[in-house]
Amino acid sequence: MTKQKLILIRGIPGSGKTTLAKQMDAELVEADMFFIDKNGEYMFAQERLRDAHLWCQLETKRLLYAGYSVVVANTFIKRWEIKFYAKLADKMGIPVDIIEATGNYASIHDVPEEKIRSMKAQFEELSD
Repeated sequence: MTKQKLILIRGIPGSGKTTLAKQMDAELVEADMFFIDKNGEYMFAQERLRDAHLWCQLETKRLLYAGYSVVVANTFIKRWEIKFYAKLADKMGIPVDIIEATGNYASIHDVPEEKIRSMKAQFEELSD
């Protein structure tokens, strides 16, 4: 049996977060999943982004408490966006790995190029 873990994959849209996450031996959770309708179509709504991230946090917590390893693939542009996950894992005694996706692919969710440039400019490096 493998030891339970939490993996956070961060990067701008089109950097390969989901592709990397699907290679992990863990349950995948992404805020983008919140926007997939019952027909499997992605229906992004900016005004629901906060709800999507709250759902992502709760789903991660639920899966970790159920004993699963979890990989969360979100942009995590700002350092503070990681804090909830790091505190949760610390509280549960679960190790956290943070991986930065650096690929250069087309955004699968049609994120406008201007928005991607803005996110890239705001991307905060993690200090050790």
